[in-house]
Amino acid sequence: MTRKVHERLAYNEKRLERRDKMLNHDRANERATVEEVFDQVTRLVVFSLLNTGVLYEVNGVISSGKEARVYGGKNKENKDLAVKIYLTSSAEFKKGILKYIEGDPRFKNVKRDTRSLFTIWAQKEFRNLEEAYQAKVTVPRPIVVKSNVLVMEFIGKNGTSAPSLKEAPPENPERVYKQLITNLKRLYQKAKIVHGDFSEYNILMWKGKPLLIDMSQSVSIEHPLANFMLTRDLNNLNRFFSKLNVNTIPIEELQKQVVGKHAKS
Repeated sequence: MTRKVHERLAYNEKRLERRDKMLNHDRANERATVEEVFDQVTRLVVFSLLNTGVLYEVNGVISSGKEARVYGGKNKENKDLAVKIYLTSSAEFKKGILKYIEGDPRFKNVKRDTRSLFTIWAQKEFRNLEEAYQAKVTVPRPIVVKSNVLVMEFIGKNGTSAPSLKEAPPENPERVYKQLITNLKRLYQKAKIVHGDFSEYNILMWKGKPLLIDMSQSVSIEHPLANFMLTRDLNNLNRFFSKLNVNTIPIEELQKQVVGKHAKS
């Protein structure tokens, strides 16, 4: 066997070794991710939702963040659902959520252990979505919440999520700007909540309309941080649409429109 053949065989063996190491590393990461999200209690919650027929199946990850992962799911009618699982192992994020819970009159006597906090966090997003949906704000329809698992309407088609406003700037930005102002008015005046994390990343574009998502941090208009959060939301709205050459409404006037008769003296 020639020297070149030996060298080629040695090269291939090393390449295969590297591939195997990478595969093993990927599998280990995948196992760690699954264990991080699907702890024993979360597994039981998901099994319960499967057994009661709320879910028929749970599929792959749609989106991933510091507080939660969203999975695709289906019901018995084969309709797509979004399954949001809050990461109870996220101790770092736990430190930042108390300020959005404390001071909200809808949530009192909250226990501070990690799982209780994330259960409240999931219930909080469900309630925010429910109140927004009833106020005719364009949001995903909430279906059920149990422990740290929230099931809601899937926005998209054939398992592919609708793009965010950041990913798909609208063809008619003036119209979408007005639609979002209408949503914020309804959110404040009818649902009596402030989004709190309103940006082009937390708005999905679907069938020509914007839908608000990620409402776990949303608070009652009675919350001590409500005015600050509303001003921040409106600044984010104007910042994004001014880049699209929309003639935006000055913040003070916009805030008056959104708040309406609920303005505090």
